[in-house]
Amino acid sequence: MSHTGSSGGQPGPQRTTDRATALIEPTRAYAELVAGNRRFVDGAPRHPNQDAGRRAAVADGQQPFAVIVGCSDSRLAAEIIFDRGLGDLFVVRTAGHTAGPEVLGSVEYAVTVLGTPLVVVLGHDSCGAVQAARESAATGTAPSGHLRAVVDAVLPSLGRAEAEGVDDIDGIVDIHIAQTVETLLAQSPVLAEEVARGRCAVVGVSYRLAAGAVRPVAAVPAGFATSTTPASTDPAAPAIV
Repeated sequence: MSHTGSSGGQPGPQRTTDRATALIEPTRAYAELVAGNRRFVDGAPRHPNQDAGRRAAVADGQQPFAVIVGCSDSRLAAEIIFDRGLGDLFVVRTAGHTAGPEVLGSVEYAVTVLGTPLVVVLGHDSCGAVQAARESAATGTAPSGHLRAVVDAVLPSLGRAEAEGVDDIDGIVDIHIAQTVETLLAQSPVLAEEVARGRCAVVGVSYRLAAGAVRPVAAVPAGFATSTTPASTDPAAPAIV
């Protein structure tokens, strides 16, 4: 996957519509995130693309290989937990990874303009936004200010959890991650079309604050996150650097 910039006369991303080669780029992108997270958990990060040379290389353009729609929690810094650097990840963060118009527009920009082949919804255990929504629902009181918008965005996930008989906070978090994946695709026909053509995948993962590891919760296409690992990628393909 090339990381040359998409501006300043440099070549843009290579996009494929061939179904025989579809999902190669999303697969490699997800495998790279999994490998980076494994290094982080093992305490052996490589800190790639964080030097002066990389800074200069991406000054005129960017071609990130993944969009991270993550929770704003201060312990959820995507470049750290996935062991990546400058120009690698296009990160959009809101409390509880809620997906309003600005988030959807940012994702569409990355996928269609920058050619990013993977969208990752990054949630975590003990999510404060989910806890706030749960308390609001239990007490029947809405929070003040704009925090209410965050809580209102999480409430459908609580309703879904109740319907499925899920009561523990981390089980609800998993449902909320899956709900965000579905929201992105339902609210963005642009993203849904990219996924339907096999040029992009959307994966929801949950991060464990203490352990540092991520695990897949939901994916479109179905089964994408469980069938794509570093070992399953094409060994002849160049690594993302």
